[in-house]
Amino acid sequence: MTGEKSESALRTISEVGKALDLKAHVLRFWEGKFEQIQPVKRANGRRYYRPEDVTLIAGIKYLLHEQGMTIKGVQKLMKDEGVAHIRNAPNTAPVAASDGALTLAQRSRLEAAQQSLMQAKLMLENDG
Repeated sequence: MTGEKSESALRTISEVGKALDLKAHVLRFWEGKFEQIQPVKRANGRRYYRPEDVTLIAGIKYLLHEQGMTIKGVQKLMKDEGVAHIRNAPNTAPVAASDGALTLAQRSRLEAAQQSLMQAKLMLENDG
């Protein structure tokens, strides 16, 4: 058995920070600026991020750091286009980790895409 978590497992703030190369204080700050980032908070105050939180944070990071948008600009884009648009923003993470495995952000984006495809398939099946 490996120490690897499943793709749908919750991640701690340090795991997300390491995977996305962000400091914990930046993640906490973004939580205050983007109400759509809603990690599960345990009674002890620890934050646990769902895969969809991680993809949203990766999209926000891309727009802020790579595209040079402002926080207000990303907030407006999220309001106008929706959270899914931000989650689907290009990710500048490496294509694969050095051992050939996908990064946390890549796995999260793939899982979100798979869910979207499954929903679309169900919709098509119900229409036909």
